[in-house]
Amino acid sequence: MILANAFCLFFFLDETLRSLASPSSLQGSELHGWRPPVDCVRANELCAAESNCSSRYRTLRQCLAGRDRNTMLANKECQAALEVLQESPLYDCRCKRGMKKELQCLQIYWSIHLGLTEGEEFYEASPYEPVTSRLSDIFRLASIFSGTGADPVVSAKSNHCLDAAKACNLNDNCKKLRSSYISICNREISSTERCNRRKCHKALRQFFDRVPSEYTYRMLFCSCQDQACAERRRQTILPSCSYEDKEKPNCLDLRTLCRIDHLCRSRLADFHANCRASYRTLTSCPADNYQACLGSYAGMIGFDMTPNYVDSNPTGIVVSPWCNCRGSGNQEEECEKFLRDFTENPCLRNAIQAFGNGTDVNMSPKGPSFPATQAPRVEKIPSLPDDLSDSTSLGTSVITTCTSIQEQGLKANNSKELSMCFTELTTNISPGSKKVIKFYSGSSRARLSAALMALPLLMPTLAL
Repeated sequence: MILANAFCLFFFLDETLRSLASPSSLQGSELHGWRPPVDCVRANELCAAESNCSSRYRTLRQCLAGRDRNTMLANKECQAALEVLQESPLYDCRCKRGMKKELQCLQIYWSIHLGLTEGEEFYEASPYEPVTSRLSDIFRLASIFSGTGADPVVSAKSNHCLDAAKACNLNDNCKKLRSSYISICNREISSTERCNRRKCHKALRQFFDRVPSEYTYRMLFCSCQDQACAERRRQTILPSCSYEDKEKPNCLDLRTLCRIDHLCRSRLADFHANCRASYRTLTSCPADNYQACLGSYAGMIGFDMTPNYVDSNPTGIVVSPWCNCRGSGNQEEECEKFLRDFTENPCLRNAIQAFGNGTDVNMSPKGPSFPATQAPRVEKIPSLPDDLSDSTSLGTSVITTCTSIQEQGLKANNSKELSMCFTELTTNISPGSKKVIKFYSGSSRARLSAALMALPLLMPTLAL
């Protein structure tokens, strides 16, 4: 009897420890159906080769034509088609910015995901593949911060935006596409129409999609010490044609107009995915990736939602689409929130500042790491000071929300608003899904605690 009870006890503990170490400690329902994403053009080809998938996809497209989501879901055939397609490669498919069939890829993506969204969402998931490169990769590709940037005295006197234009002219592709958009955007149509905005936007898209980032970023995000430099930076996209208009529309109306177009909708969703301020990271950027944010920002240029610097102030960085929140009515709070994602976005501001200084966050700690303490929840978003200098010196170059960034080799900003450090939750988001797969460290500890608490109850049994 004693041996039998002892065997049961050891079996119980063994199974508990196995469950802690096993990947199956993840919830099976959250892992079910996950597939490595393929691009949506390829996913469409795979679906077309399978009769059940292709017929359901045709049904869904008919359901979405001219119908809102509630009407579509009321139809049983439409609902059945959507359920089947959620298990197909189409559900997890993604696109690459600038790919050959980008528009076709995005049309396929939204044909599935517009049926899944519940009404007008404030933030939409990005249809693009995640960015894995970082600013440091761009710095290595072309030593654009060598020379003048090495000497602080020379650097302080340099017009880095002018240097960026000269560097572009030394590259045939950059020079050709830059000359093209300057010519188109400066071409006056009539006394009442200053330019052809549609053609100007198209030329700008070609420039930012086809010219390597080491040239385009240098022109967009160059650091400035004086107003002349900052004005050249503001004029990079020829704002009189591509950006400004007689009147500023309401930002929510502009967003609605943008979301009608698959390309504009995708670029805006990608901006929110990569630049949405996060106060659980060192840099305020998702995954501490400056490069992803800057790429998403540049990707919106040439669309209705084109952003730009609001003035030529060299000591502050404020960008915005050409819109305001007048006439928002009962949606004023939503409109202000949308606009603040541009005008008061610490992630975007930090990323621009970091590129201008030629710095990036080193995510590998140089010294011994210490357990992070949980900071109190702060409801109000800390505001950034307006008198930040975007000098190319490394003194206070990178604005950061965490003083522990000093351990990463960068000097933190000393403002009180940015002195708190927020710990980041360890999660893993499966590609193509809004589900968050949590590695259940907490529940694992709970199971271990339960096992240990059960020991006193089992010990008297062993004694029998």
